[in-house]
Amino acid sequence: MRKKAVMTMEKTELRILAVETSCDETAAAVMKNGREILSNVIYSQIDLHTLYGGVVPEIASRKHIEKICQVIDKALSDASVTLDDIDVIAVTYGPGLVGALLVGVSAAKAIAFAKKKPLVGVHHIEGHISANYIEYPELEPPFVTLVASGGHSHLALVKDYGVYEILGRTRDDAAGEAFDKVARAIGLGYPGGPKIDRAAKEGDPYAIELPRAKVGDSDFDFSFSGLKSAVLNYLNSEKMAGREIRVNDVAASFQQAVVDVLVSHTMEAIDRYGQKKLAIAGGVASNTALRAAFEEACAARDVRFYRPSPILCTDNAAMIGCAAYYEYLRGVRHGWDLNAVPALKLGETN
Repeated sequence: MRKKAVMTMEKTELRILAVETSCDETAAAVMKNGREILSNVIYSQIDLHTLYGGVVPEIASRKHIEKICQVIDKALSDASVTLDDIDVIAVTYGPGLVGALLVGVSAAKAIAFAKKKPLVGVHHIEGHISANYIEYPELEPPFVTLVASGGHSHLALVKDYGVYEILGRTRDDAAGEAFDKVARAIGLGYPGGPKIDRAAKEGDPYAIELPRAKVGDSDFDFSFSGLKSAVLNYLNSEKMAGREIRVNDVAASFQQAVVDVLVSHTMEAIDRYGQKKLAIAGGVASNTALRAAFEEACAARDVRFYRPSPILCTDNAAMIGCAAYYEYLRGVRHGWDLNAVPALKLGETN
């Protein structure tokens, strides 16, 4: 049960223990007053899932079970605190892989129950957006945000802390998902994002003509399945013709097509809504070509550009603790019936 949100401030210094297990990172962090990291521990399963070419949900869940207590203990130790020093327990409860989410939610509820601490469930995407608050203490709403990751592509107007207007979202593949699929097709393997980013630096971004999709009934929605199919068709035609496939050129051309769409949609939203601040978030926000393109586009419009450090772009618990801080101040509390919601939409509550 989610209690009614009412702005409140119970103490001037708030320590939050946050847990994040939405996909393949087991993470815990201790945050002070939302924006100060006391500890941020991440156990990544990336090497394990690389063997399979992507995240295997059942394996991810089992590994979370193995590591969750160790990660939480280390977060507390690194912050030089005990559970008795913690004021609030926060946890990601959606969206994500249901089995993975359940591990974190169960651990957080158990701690909150045993220690009689308030429990705050956090939306994973809201966490990604909040990573910018950690990186930039001066950042405050309103602003436009683009969240681009392996599972999500969202364009939103952040009206206030925890208050969002969704402007656009992907109709099919998320940007990061497209990176992974194309990387696999050209033999770079998993994870696709950083590998395509590296390969693209040695390629020609305009060597191959690829589509820039525009969704007919929405100015801000994204669609990357057609781009992915165009890359696959190109690869098949080159193989059938017996021509050598220039992997770096394919990587660079594909990456440029994704960057062009993300930047054009986002800057159109900036113009239409008269905003002067843009914050990006999510794993794809680490992409060097995307960051460079946004820097140029924002400079041309005199728009302030915010982008978290790579460690805060990946899944982590510090961002969850930051989001939970503002939810807590608004009076949000969750009951012991809090459950994992794998398809939770931004702005929904449970």
